[in-house]
Amino acid sequence: MSAVPDAIDRVIERYGAETVCSTLQPMLTIERITRIDSVLAARLASVVTLVEDTYDPHNAAATIRTTEALGLQELHVVEPGDERFSAAWGITRGSHKWIDLVRWKDPVPAIQSLRSRGFRVYATLPGAKESIEDVDVGSPLAIAFGNEHAGLSKAAIDACDGALGVPMFGFSESFNLSVTVGLAMSRIATRRRTHLGNLGDLPEDKRRHLRARWFAYKIRGAEEIIERTLGGARA
Repeated sequence: MSAVPDAIDRVIERYGAETVCSTLQPMLTIERITRIDSVLAARLASVVTLVEDTYDPHNAAATIRTTEALGLQELHVVEPGDERFSAAWGITRGSHKWIDLVRWKDPVPAIQSLRSRGFRVYATLPGAKESIEDVDVGSPLAIAFGNEHAGLSKAAIDACDGALGVPMFGFSESFNLSVTVGLAMSRIATRRRTHLGNLGDLPEDKRRHLRARWFAYKIRGAEEIIERTLGGARA
């Protein structure tokens, strides 16, 4: 399963990312373009968050916002049954627009898909021998988090390559889900960036696609403008 293409993706595929950018660039300020390029330069493709069966919509939305704020491009969510992972605007502040939100019904295919792409996938578990401080960050990592009540399912844990703990120093036995995601992914992203010697690692084709997509997000009716400008030119 992958993120579902939308109208912007289809326009980019039809005309090409570079053409879309050159069409929209005159409508954007230098400051906005500079901001988009700086965020793209810091985007990590090699660190991924996976969350299974989240009950609390506030936690779900906060996870989206945290993932984007840390500069991670992908968030995979497992939604058993008819549950829908919430992207409430008031909590995400629109941050769900800037990441690839990939939805799954079962954790095992989600984890297998990440592993097939070269990711090592770790479950977060209390008492795990390995932690976010000492896990090897020399290759792409995906970190799986369970829901607020039962944690990760056994199926998800069994499908992972190992387990990680988040260090705690008080009497509490666990953090809130969104706090755990923030603490764990912040530390792993920092360590991965240090290993890379660079803030981001987006493949060039992905960077070009996102640049075109983000240009379009900043302009009302961008898809119609592109079609009117480029479609007419083709005709």
